Amino acid sequence: MSLIACRLFVDTLAMNLAMDITEKFGKNVKRLRLKKGLSQEEFAFEAEIHRTYVSDVERGIRNPTITVVERLAKALGVTPGQLLDGTK
Repeated sequence: MSLIACRLFVDTLAMNLAMDITEKFGKNVKRLRLKKGLSQEEFAFEAEIHRTYVSDVERGIRNPTITVVERLAKALGVTPGQLLDGTK
């Protein structure tokens, strides 16, 4: 395999892994939000984040910063790690 083809493969793999974790994160946020019985608007207010941003996170199309992950976790009453691995 040429160096260029190898680089493309690695870049594609990294992008797919990044998409997988953002989608998994979003699904965990949504699952826990619904478990608490919160609408996106109520949850966004508690997390001090705009509702459309919460929607984007839940759909896996936003890659939130660590600060945002912390706000979301706090509003849900879980640790940031629990949002990544889906426990609780």
